Amino acid sequence: MCDYAVKVTVEPGTITRSDIETLRQNGFSDEAITIAAQVIGYFNYITRIAEGLGVDDEEGMTPSREEWNRRRGRRYLQR
Repeated sequence: MCDYAVKVTVEPGTITRSDIETLRQNGFSDEAITIAAQVIGYFNYITRIAEGLGVDDEEGMTPSREEWNRRRGRRYLQR
């Protein structure tokens, strides 16, 4: 799914039936693929609108890699 998300984001015109079939072969239902495509498209849309308007990220929206890993690790430890 991550490879699909990157491809939809970077080169959406190259998506083929083969890409969708690969997702199916990896256990994703048509409903899950449809939802993923909508979410990916939405985030691409709002990112482009924000960038096109010169909107700056809010503080804390883009944490450093170390901070992101620390937060993610804490979430898994709390389970």
